[in-house]
Amino acid sequence: MKSYKALIISALTAFSFNAIAQELPKVAITAIVEHPALDTIRKGIVDELANQGFEDGKTIKIDYQSAQGSTATAAQIARKFVGDKAEIIIPISTPSAQPVVAATKTIPVVYSAVTDPVVAKLVKSWEPTGTNVTGVSDHKAIEPQLALIHKLVPGLKAVGYVFSAGEVNSAIVLKELQTEAAKANIKVVPVAVQRSADIGTATRSLAGKVQAIYISEDNAVVSAYEALHKAALEIKVPVIAADRDTVKRGALAAYAVNQYDIGVETGKVAARVLKGEKAGSIPTHEVSKMELSVNTQTAKAYGITIPEALLKEVKETF
Repeated sequence: MKSYKALIISALTAFSFNAIAQELPKVAITAIVEHPALDTIRKGIVDELANQGFEDGKTIKIDYQSAQGSTATAAQIARKFVGDKAEIIIPISTPSAQPVVAATKTIPVVYSAVTDPVVAKLVKSWEPTGTNVTGVSDHKAIEPQLALIHKLVPGLKAVGYVFSAGEVNSAIVLKELQTEAAKANIKVVPVAVQRSADIGTATRSLAGKVQAIYISEDNAVVSAYEALHKAALEIKVPVIAADRDTVKRGALAAYAVNQYDIGVETGKVAARVLKGEKAGSIPTHEVSKMELSVNTQTAKAYGITIPEALLKEVKETF
Protein backbone atom coordinates (compact mmCIF):
# COMPACT_ATOMS: atom_id res chain seq x y z
CA MET A 1 0.00 0.00 0.00
CA LYS A 2 1.25 3.48 -0.85
CA SER A 3 2.30 5.72 2.00
CA TYR A 4 0.26 8.78 2.84
CA LYS A 5 3.08 10.97 1.49
CA ALA A 6 3.21 9.04 -1.78
CA LEU A 7 -0.53 9.40 -2.24
CA ILE A 8 -0.30 13.16 -1.72
CA ILE A 9 2.55 13.43 -4.25
CA SER A 10 0.59 11.31 -6.74
CA ALA A 11 -2.51 13.46 -6.30
CA LEU A 12 -0.53 16.69 -6.70
CA THR A 13 1.17 15.34 -9.83
CA ALA A 14 -2.18 14.38 -11.37
CA PHE A 15 -3.57 17.80 -10.47
CA SER A 16 -0.54 19.43 -12.07
CA PHE A 17 -0.96 17.50 -15.32
CA ASN A 18 -4.68 18.29 -15.41
CA ALA A 19 -3.97 21.97 -14.83
CA ILE A 20 -1.44 21.98 -17.66
CA ALA A 21 -3.92 20.21 -19.97
CA GLN A 22 -6.56 22.81 -19.15
CA GLU A 23 -4.14 25.61 -19.93
CA LEU A 24 -3.23 24.31 -23.39
CA PRO A 25 -4.47 26.52 -26.24
CA LYS A 26 -7.73 25.11 -27.59
CA VAL A 27 -7.89 24.35 -31.30
CA ALA A 28 -11.56 23.86 -32.18
CA ILE A 29 -12.37 21.77 -35.26
CA THR A 30 -15.86 21.12 -36.57
CA ALA A 31 -17.46 19.46 -39.60
CA ILE A 32 -21.05 19.44 -40.77
CA VAL A 33 -21.09 15.63 -40.88
CA GLU A 34 -18.72 12.68 -40.71
CA HIS A 35 -17.92 10.90 -43.94
CA PRO A 36 -14.62 9.60 -45.41
CA ALA A 37 -13.78 12.74 -47.44
CA LEU A 38 -14.22 15.15 -44.51
CA ASP A 39 -12.56 12.70 -42.11
CA THR A 40 -9.53 12.57 -44.41
CA ILE A 41 -9.34 16.36 -44.45
CA ARG A 42 -9.46 16.45 -40.65
CA LYS A 43 -6.66 13.89 -40.43
CA GLY A 44 -4.52 16.04 -42.72
CA ILE A 45 -5.15 19.07 -40.52
CA VAL A 46 -4.27 17.27 -37.29
CA ASP A 47 -1.18 15.62 -38.80
CA GLU A 48 0.15 18.90 -40.19
CA LEU A 49 -0.49 20.77 -36.96
CA ALA A 50 1.56 18.12 -35.15
CA ASN A 51 4.25 18.41 -37.82
CA GLN A 52 4.34 22.16 -37.13
CA GLY A 53 4.78 21.57 -33.39
CA PHE A 54 1.11 21.78 -32.36
CA GLU A 55 0.41 18.29 -31.07
CA ASP A 56 -2.86 17.40 -29.40
CA GLY A 57 -2.45 16.85 -25.66
CA LYS A 58 1.08 18.26 -25.61
CA THR A 59 1.13 21.79 -26.99
CA ILE A 60 -2.54 22.21 -27.91
CA LYS A 61 -5.88 20.72 -26.97
CA ILE A 62 -8.04 19.76 -29.96
CA ASP A 63 -11.80 19.90 -29.48
CA TYR A 64 -13.56 18.22 -32.41
CA GLN A 65 -17.34 18.42 -32.84
CA SER A 66 -19.52 17.03 -35.65
CA ALA A 67 -22.88 18.63 -36.44
CA GLN A 68 -24.19 15.24 -37.63
CA GLY A 69 -25.68 16.84 -40.72
CA SER A 70 -27.70 19.46 -38.83
CA THR A 71 -27.23 23.16 -39.62
CA ALA A 72 -28.92 24.02 -36.30
CA THR A 73 -26.35 21.91 -34.47
CA ALA A 74 -23.57 23.54 -36.51
CA ALA A 75 -24.71 26.93 -35.20
CA GLN A 76 -24.77 25.61 -31.61
CA ILE A 77 -21.23 24.25 -32.01
CA ALA A 78 -20.05 27.61 -33.36
CA ARG A 79 -21.48 29.44 -30.35
CA LYS A 80 -19.95 26.87 -27.97
CA PHE A 81 -16.48 27.31 -29.46
CA VAL A 82 -16.76 31.09 -29.18
CA GLY A 83 -17.96 30.79 -25.58
CA ASP A 84 -15.05 28.47 -24.81
CA LYS A 85 -12.68 31.17 -26.12
CA ALA A 86 -10.92 28.83 -28.54
CA GLU A 87 -7.51 29.97 -29.77
CA ILE A 88 -8.56 29.22 -33.34
CA ILE A 89 -11.60 27.63 -35.01
CA ILE A 90 -11.24 25.37 -38.06
CA PRO A 91 -14.60 24.60 -39.68
CA ILE A 92 -14.57 21.93 -42.41
CA SER A 93 -17.15 22.51 -45.18
CA THR A 94 -19.27 25.55 -46.00
CA PRO A 95 -22.28 24.62 -43.78
CA SER A 96 -19.93 24.56 -40.78
CA ALA A 97 -17.92 27.62 -41.79
CA GLN A 98 -20.89 29.96 -42.22
CA PRO A 99 -22.18 29.81 -38.61
CA VAL A 100 -18.64 30.03 -37.24
CA VAL A 101 -17.86 33.18 -39.23
CA ALA A 102 -21.20 34.64 -38.16
CA ALA A 103 -20.48 33.87 -34.49
CA THR A 104 -17.17 35.69 -34.07
CA LYS A 105 -15.30 38.69 -35.40
CA THR A 106 -12.29 38.25 -33.13
CA ILE A 107 -11.32 34.57 -32.86
CA PRO A 108 -9.21 33.51 -35.88
CA VAL A 109 -11.14 31.26 -38.29
CA VAL A 110 -9.39 29.03 -40.84
CA TYR A 111 -12.03 27.29 -42.94
CA SER A 112 -11.37 24.18 -45.03
CA ALA A 113 -13.05 22.53 -48.04
CA VAL A 114 -15.12 25.55 -49.04
CA THR A 115 -15.79 25.71 -52.78
CA ASP A 116 -16.31 29.47 -53.09
CA PRO A 117 -15.80 31.44 -49.87
CA VAL A 118 -16.87 34.70 -51.52
CA VAL A 119 -20.22 33.38 -52.72
CA ALA A 120 -20.65 31.71 -49.33
CA LYS A 121 -20.10 35.18 -47.79
CA LEU A 122 -17.23 34.04 -45.58
CA VAL A 123 -14.86 36.64 -47.03
CA LYS A 124 -15.22 39.51 -49.49
CA SER A 125 -12.21 38.48 -51.55
CA TRP A 126 -9.81 35.61 -52.18
CA GLU A 127 -7.10 38.09 -51.24
CA PRO A 128 -6.15 39.02 -47.63
CA THR A 129 -9.24 40.61 -46.10
CA GLY A 130 -7.96 42.15 -42.89
CA THR A 131 -10.66 40.29 -40.97
CA ASN A 132 -10.31 37.30 -38.63
CA VAL A 133 -11.05 34.86 -41.47
CA THR A 134 -9.03 32.93 -44.05
CA GLY A 135 -8.89 29.35 -45.24
CA VAL A 136 -8.50 26.74 -47.95
CA SER A 137 -10.81 26.12 -50.90
CA ASP A 138 -11.49 22.74 -52.51
CA HIS A 139 -12.74 24.33 -55.73
CA LYS A 140 -11.88 22.37 -58.85
CA ALA A 141 -12.43 23.05 -62.54
CA ILE A 142 -15.54 21.40 -63.98
CA GLU A 143 -14.24 21.10 -67.55
CA PRO A 144 -11.89 18.14 -66.86
CA GLN A 145 -14.66 16.46 -64.83
CA LEU A 146 -17.02 16.66 -67.79
CA ALA A 147 -14.30 15.52 -70.18
CA LEU A 148 -13.70 12.48 -67.96
CA ILE A 149 -17.39 11.55 -68.06
CA HIS A 150 -17.39 11.87 -71.86
CA LYS A 151 -14.37 9.55 -72.16
CA LEU A 152 -15.95 6.94 -69.90
CA VAL A 153 -19.41 7.20 -71.47
CA PRO A 154 -19.06 7.69 -75.26
CA GLY A 155 -22.10 9.26 -76.83
CA LEU A 156 -22.94 11.16 -73.67
CA LYS A 157 -25.96 13.39 -74.22
CA ALA A 158 -27.26 14.01 -70.71
CA VAL A 159 -25.73 13.89 -67.25
CA GLY A 160 -27.65 13.79 -63.98
CA TYR A 161 -26.65 15.84 -60.96
CA VAL A 162 -27.95 14.78 -57.55
CA PHE A 163 -27.44 17.46 -54.91
CA SER A 164 -28.68 18.88 -51.64
CA ALA A 165 -30.94 21.88 -52.08
CA GLY A 166 -29.51 23.47 -48.94
CA GLU A 167 -25.79 23.46 -49.80
CA VAL A 168 -24.29 26.61 -51.32
CA ASN A 169 -21.31 24.63 -52.64
CA SER A 170 -23.59 22.35 -54.64
CA ALA A 171 -25.48 25.23 -56.23
CA ILE A 172 -22.17 26.75 -57.32
CA VAL A 173 -21.04 23.49 -58.90
CA LEU A 174 -24.41 23.05 -60.65
CA LYS A 175 -24.10 26.45 -62.30
CA GLU A 176 -20.55 25.70 -63.46
CA LEU A 177 -21.60 22.25 -64.70
CA GLN A 178 -24.47 23.70 -66.72
CA THR A 179 -22.20 26.31 -68.28
CA GLU A 180 -19.54 23.79 -69.34
CA ALA A 181 -22.07 21.18 -70.47
CA ALA A 182 -23.81 23.70 -72.72
CA LYS A 183 -20.52 24.26 -74.57
CA ALA A 184 -20.41 20.52 -75.39
CA ASN A 185 -24.16 20.35 -76.19
CA ILE A 186 -24.73 18.09 -73.16
CA LYS A 187 -27.91 18.39 -71.13
CA VAL A 188 -27.73 18.56 -67.34
CA VAL A 189 -30.63 17.04 -65.38
CA PRO A 190 -30.44 18.29 -61.78
CA VAL A 191 -32.30 16.52 -58.98
CA ALA A 192 -32.40 18.33 -55.64
CA VAL A 193 -32.98 16.45 -52.38
CA GLN A 194 -34.11 17.84 -49.06
CA ARG A 195 -33.01 14.87 -46.94
CA SER A 196 -30.37 12.16 -47.22
CA ALA A 197 -33.20 9.62 -47.04
CA ASP A 198 -34.46 10.86 -50.42
CA ILE A 199 -31.23 10.21 -52.32
CA GLY A 200 -32.09 6.72 -53.55
CA THR A 201 -35.47 7.86 -54.90
CA ALA A 202 -33.92 10.94 -56.52
CA THR A 203 -31.31 8.79 -58.25
CA ARG A 204 -33.92 6.33 -59.57
CA SER A 205 -35.85 9.26 -61.06
CA LEU A 206 -32.99 9.69 -63.55
CA ALA A 207 -33.63 6.29 -65.17
CA GLY A 208 -33.87 6.63 -68.94
CA LYS A 209 -33.05 10.35 -68.81
CA VAL A 210 -29.25 10.37 -68.48
CA GLN A 211 -26.24 8.24 -69.38
CA ALA A 212 -24.14 9.25 -66.35
CA ILE A 213 -24.52 10.88 -62.94
CA TYR A 214 -22.10 13.43 -61.51
CA ILE A 215 -21.93 14.25 -57.81
CA SER A 216 -19.92 17.03 -56.22
CA GLU A 217 -18.60 17.09 -52.66
CA ASP A 218 -22.12 17.63 -51.43
CA ASN A 219 -22.02 16.57 -47.79
CA ALA A 220 -25.57 15.21 -47.60
CA VAL A 221 -25.09 13.18 -50.79
CA VAL A 222 -21.62 11.90 -50.00
CA SER A 223 -22.58 10.89 -46.46
CA ALA A 224 -25.36 8.72 -47.92
CA TYR A 225 -23.46 7.60 -51.00
CA GLU A 226 -24.21 3.89 -50.54
CA ALA A 227 -27.92 4.56 -51.17
CA LEU A 228 -27.10 6.50 -54.33
CA HIS A 229 -24.69 3.80 -55.51
CA LYS A 230 -27.27 1.06 -55.05
CA ALA A 231 -29.90 3.03 -56.98
CA ALA A 232 -27.44 3.88 -59.77
CA LEU A 233 -26.61 0.18 -60.23
CA GLU A 234 -30.32 -0.60 -60.42
CA ILE A 235 -30.90 1.92 -63.23
CA LYS A 236 -27.54 1.03 -64.83
CA VAL A 237 -26.17 4.59 -64.82
CA PRO A 238 -22.52 5.05 -63.72
CA VAL A 239 -21.59 7.67 -61.12
CA ILE A 240 -18.58 9.95 -61.48
CA ALA A 241 -17.59 11.68 -58.25
CA ALA A 242 -15.57 14.71 -57.21
CA ASP A 243 -13.46 13.01 -54.53
CA ARG A 244 -11.36 9.84 -54.38
CA ASP A 245 -12.92 8.54 -51.16
CA THR A 246 -16.26 8.18 -52.94
CA VAL A 247 -14.53 6.20 -55.70
CA LYS A 248 -13.24 3.92 -52.98
CA ARG A 249 -16.85 3.48 -51.88
CA GLY A 250 -18.01 2.51 -55.38
CA ALA A 251 -18.16 5.49 -57.74
CA LEU A 252 -16.71 4.74 -61.17
CA ALA A 253 -14.06 7.47 -61.23
CA ALA A 254 -13.05 10.95 -60.13
CA TYR A 255 -10.67 13.69 -61.14
CA ALA A 256 -10.11 15.02 -57.66
CA VAL A 257 -7.92 17.03 -55.38
CA ASN A 258 -6.46 14.79 -52.69
CA GLN A 259 -8.54 15.42 -49.56
CA TYR A 260 -5.57 14.78 -47.29
CA ASP A 261 -3.64 17.51 -49.14
CA ILE A 262 -6.49 19.94 -48.50
CA GLY A 263 -6.21 19.09 -44.81
CA VAL A 264 -2.43 19.51 -44.81
CA GLU A 265 -2.70 22.92 -46.48
CA THR A 266 -5.32 23.95 -43.93
CA GLY A 267 -3.03 22.76 -41.14
CA LYS A 268 -0.20 24.89 -42.52
CA VAL A 269 -2.39 28.00 -42.56
CA ALA A 270 -3.69 27.28 -39.06
CA ALA A 271 -0.13 26.84 -37.80
CA ARG A 272 0.84 30.22 -39.21
CA VAL A 273 -2.02 31.80 -37.28
CA LEU A 274 -1.10 29.94 -34.09
CA LYS A 275 2.45 31.24 -34.50
CA GLY A 276 1.21 34.82 -34.53
CA GLU A 277 0.18 35.79 -38.06
CA LYS A 278 -3.17 37.52 -38.47
CA ALA A 279 -5.72 35.37 -40.30
CA GLY A 280 -6.82 38.39 -42.29
CA SER A 281 -3.31 38.87 -43.68
CA ILE A 282 -3.35 35.43 -45.34
CA PRO A 283 -5.16 34.96 -48.68
CA THR A 284 -7.51 32.03 -49.27
CA HIS A 285 -5.48 29.08 -50.51
CA GLU A 286 -6.58 26.71 -53.24
CA VAL A 287 -5.25 23.17 -53.67
CA SER A 288 -5.42 22.74 -57.43
CA LYS A 289 -3.48 19.56 -58.23
CA MET A 290 -5.97 16.96 -59.50
CA GLU A 291 -5.49 13.19 -59.65
CA LEU A 292 -7.48 10.46 -61.39
CA SER A 293 -8.94 7.57 -59.40
CA VAL A 294 -10.95 4.69 -60.85
CA ASN A 295 -12.86 1.74 -59.44
CA THR A 296 -12.27 -1.28 -61.68
CA GLN A 297 -14.91 -3.40 -59.93
CA THR A 298 -17.54 -0.76 -60.65
CA ALA A 299 -16.38 -0.49 -64.26
CA LYS A 300 -16.86 -4.25 -64.60
CA ALA A 301 -20.33 -4.04 -63.07
CA TYR A 302 -21.36 -1.53 -65.74
CA GLY A 303 -19.52 -3.29 -68.55
CA ILE A 304 -17.30 -0.25 -69.06
CA THR A 305 -13.78 -0.61 -70.41
CA ILE A 306 -11.49 2.14 -69.14
CA PRO A 307 -9.72 3.66 -72.18
CA GLU A 308 -6.01 2.89 -72.33
CA ALA A 309 -5.13 6.58 -72.45
CA LEU A 310 -7.04 7.16 -69.20
CA LEU A 311 -5.41 4.19 -67.50
CA LYS A 312 -2.04 5.86 -68.03
CA GLU A 313 -3.28 8.86 -66.04
CA VAL A 314 -4.66 6.85 -63.13
CA LYS A 315 -3.09 7.74 -59.79
CA GLU A 316 -5.09 5.31 -57.71
CA THR A 317 -7.16 2.20 -58.48
CA PHE A 318 -9.75 0.64 -56.23
